[in-house]
Amino acid sequence: MKTADTAKAHAIAALAALLALGTALPAIAADNLTVFDWSGYEDPAFHPAYTEKHGGSPDFSFFGDEEEAFQKLRSGFKADVAHPCSQSVVKWREAGLLEPLDTSKLAAWNDILPNFKTMKNLMTSEDGTAWFIPFEWGNTVLTYRTDTVKPEDVASLKAFADPKFKDRVSIGDNVDDAYALASLAIGVKDWTTMTDAQFQEASAFLREVHKNVRLYWTDNTDLSQAMASGEVDLAWAWNETATTLLAEGQPVAMRKDTKEGLSTWVCGYVRLKGAEASPDLAYDYLNAVTDPAVAAYMVESWGYGHSNAKGMAAVDPKILADKGYADVDAFVANTLFQSPMPTELRQKMIAEFEKIKSGY
Repeated sequence: MKTADTAKAHAIAALAALLALGTALPAIAADNLTVFDWSGYEDPAFHPAYTEKHGGSPDFSFFGDEEEAFQKLRSGFKADVAHPCSQSVVKWREAGLLEPLDTSKLAAWNDILPNFKTMKNLMTSEDGTAWFIPFEWGNTVLTYRTDTVKPEDVASLKAFADPKFKDRVSIGDNVDDAYALASLAIGVKDWTTMTDAQFQEASAFLREVHKNVRLYWTDNTDLSQAMASGEVDLAWAWNETATTLLAEGQPVAMRKDTKEGLSTWVCGYVRLKGAEASPDLAYDYLNAVTDPAVAAYMVESWGYGHSNAKGMAAVDPKILADKGYADVDAFVANTLFQSPMPTELRQKMIAEFEKIKSGY
């Protein structure tokens, strides 16, 4: 029988031999999960089951928008799971950034809201391979200060280009939300069918909006502070902005009934190629965030809908009604769904939006 010292000596000798020969050592899984996410989603209330099982939260790294995240991942940044939105899934998949999902390991896969399951190229590709599991959904919607803006002045999304709001407007530094606004404003509710003429018209509208922009916000904190201070009166914002400001007693409101409608998006999680953590940790996290118990917190505190149909059904009906989610089908009827679009069109939008923000 080998003694412990003898075994240790043999192990060191074997390791030295492998290194001398240039032999690749087997990869060792990271001891914690790294989540590449939007700022704010590190909130432990979104993944209590993961914390309970593993004694703490995953590690988080953040991006400002999905194009930044895409470029960072293509440059070699390593993480295990990431949080893109519907319009980016196809682009990320085609770029080879994603690992397929094993749906047998996803506890909520069969309970995802039906609207998302039927969205082309969202959860699965045409061959049936699963790539994306939805987590949250909500709107980008006209949001305004009720003490400085009259409701009749914001009955249309054209208000964003109205000279009366010069230097009082904010829209996201986010190409998808920007072109959702512009598409709706010119009467397009399905941007996957956008013609070149419509693209030019939408871009022209954004150039008019740019003349009124006080700031292009990058996250809810930026925008909330600008609206609370009175720096901004009119914003194209996520539900979260009005939800948090109202909780602080600020005079704000959302207009979900504008003539042209509003935009609805769905975001969720993907597994990243080259992940270093154990796949089991990734599935534990995906199951934690899609647990039906998370739905009530998502709706009440963030103003978003949760992807789990059972979870949404268990939320207090009054709260659902207050947030506008009592009838999901009616909710999305007058909306532009930010569905996956052709990669070529999205690249055109990205390039044009950069020009618009620069004043060209």
